[in-house]
Amino acid sequence: MIDYLIVGSGLAGISFTEIALRNEKTVFVLDNNSQNSSKIAGGLYNPVILKRFSEVWQAQEQLVLMNEFYTSLEEKLKYKFDFKRPILRKFFSVEEQNNWFAASDKIALAPFLSTTLISKKYAGIDSPYGYGEVLQTGYVDTALLLNKYRDYLKYNNWFQEESFDYDALHITSDGIRYKDIYAKHIIFAEGFGMHANPYFNQLPLDGTKGELFIIKAPELNLDIIVNTSVFILPLGNDLFKVGATYNWKDKTDLPTEEGKTELVDRIKEIITCDFEIVAHFAGVRPTVKDRRPLVGTHQNHESIHILNGLGTRGVMLGPAMAKALFDSIEHQIPLSKEIDSNRFLSKGNK
Repeated sequence: MIDYLIVGSGLAGISFTEIALRNEKTVFVLDNNSQNSSKIAGGLYNPVILKRFSEVWQAQEQLVLMNEFYTSLEEKLKYKFDFKRPILRKFFSVEEQNNWFAASDKIALAPFLSTTLISKKYAGIDSPYGYGEVLQTGYVDTALLLNKYRDYLKYNNWFQEESFDYDALHITSDGIRYKDIYAKHIIFAEGFGMHANPYFNQLPLDGTKGELFIIKAPELNLDIIVNTSVFILPLGNDLFKVGATYNWKDKTDLPTEEGKTELVDRIKEIITCDFEIVAHFAGVRPTVKDRRPLVGTHQNHESIHILNGLGTRGVMLGPAMAKALFDSIEHQIPLSKEIDSNRFLSKGNK
């Protein structure tokens, strides 16, 4: 019997798997590769919601855990995933500058918003009002991370690619049985695929579709991340990742002309040089109506658990939420009511 069967190997799934392994637990991971939001994500980590100039929930605590987690993974897998890069918010007016400096005076935001106006000129961007710099930021190459972590799991015979068959899951006196796998616990980290899960599909997971580009822009000279209505992330060799859109109605992972037009228009608001679209991606982010993750244990089955709803901030949230779930299972440390998946069930949604 193993300790944990984990369904899903996106950011949520690998975060829990790695924390379990660090604590000398045995694991096995199943994934059918149907959910790609973690793989195509921008991978940015940013402790500030720039649209509203507000702090990301528990940002400092998440950053501490996140930094240790990805540094350890880089050492373990011998690959570089985590790239520290400043995020610059381009200002379009004096009013935006003033709003920035007002926000930087807030206690919660002071550690994250520089009070020095950045006036550097970047080729390909017209920025007469300069930029504000967000501190403690960067990005994780999520596609590389997920691929290398799955390779690591496969090498150790801890991974199998298959679609999960819910009818084959049986509750036992000491855990669960799934086909020929016996485990003390099962963790469902399926992303938007949770809607097919009979144990948790009553939870209000409302997927948000996002579309992204890889563009080639030889005249654009950036060594930082620019973030306004979209982000522009330099990848090297004149390539940039640009995103993202937000569509609450379309639940497919197919790129659309509507999304393409929106991204092109937004890019043209920021850069003044020519660009070529090299690739166009789409995925459905697992988002929740109250903007908090879904973490916890099934109300009727103590061996069945969920780790989901990381939304647009999976890079930051993954390690912290995985640790919270692991601690609740292994050490009976209560989950915060803000993230406990049963917060919805207590309101009559059983």
